[in-house]
Amino acid sequence: MKKEILVEIIEQLYIFDADYQGESPYSIQDFVGYLNAQMGTNEITNREEKGKKEKHIQDVRRDSNSDISILITLMFRYAKTYIKKALQASCLQTVDEFAFLVKLMTFDSLTKTELINKQVMEKTSGVEVLKRLKGKKLIREFADKQDKRSVRVAVTDLGKKEINRVLPNMATVSKIVVGNLSTAEINTLSYLLKKLDFYHNDIFMHKADLSLDEILLQNQ
Repeated sequence: MKKEILVEIIEQLYIFDADYQGESPYSIQDFVGYLNAQMGTNEITNREEKGKKEKHIQDVRRDSNSDISILITLMFRYAKTYIKKALQASCLQTVDEFAFLVKLMTFDSLTKTELINKQVMEKTSGVEVLKRLKGKKLIREFADKQDKRSVRVAVTDLGKKEINRVLPNMATVSKIVVGNLSTAEINTLSYLLKKLDFYHNDIFMHKADLSLDEILLQNQ
């Protein structure tokens, strides 16, 4: 029995590895989240096979789809409220300013367009965030040596200092946001949200000009 379980785990790892689309290498937590999600799917499938009517299942799925969009929006608003408290004593005023600086901390520099796209923002809104950060001397701008049309940005020492100052408060926010979820539930939610992020980021980067119907048709 142990051998069968190990074989199944290895098979699931191969499937997960083939489907994984993250920019960075996956961790054991990502794989555990995938397994938890798969086990949940199998449980639902088993219940359906034991006699649930197809119409009822479709109604539940339809309601769940609507719920997910609403709940994600609500979670963003909850998190935004906590982040606002975390930044009360900081020169950073918004979630976007914090997110831009954190992203720049992981790169030597990025072009303005690269940074704005990584934050999934419209160009005009992203440019305004960059202007505020530059005005506070938290980032610096310089010409791109390879592409003279592009301007690169990098975090300054003052920006790094400010990020390090607010990180403890943001860590507290992270603990509050996951709330009463267990470790297994956190891993599952993390895996599922990353999966959605990969899906929607492709739409944002390559299909933003399509209509809703066209987006749905191309991604079914």
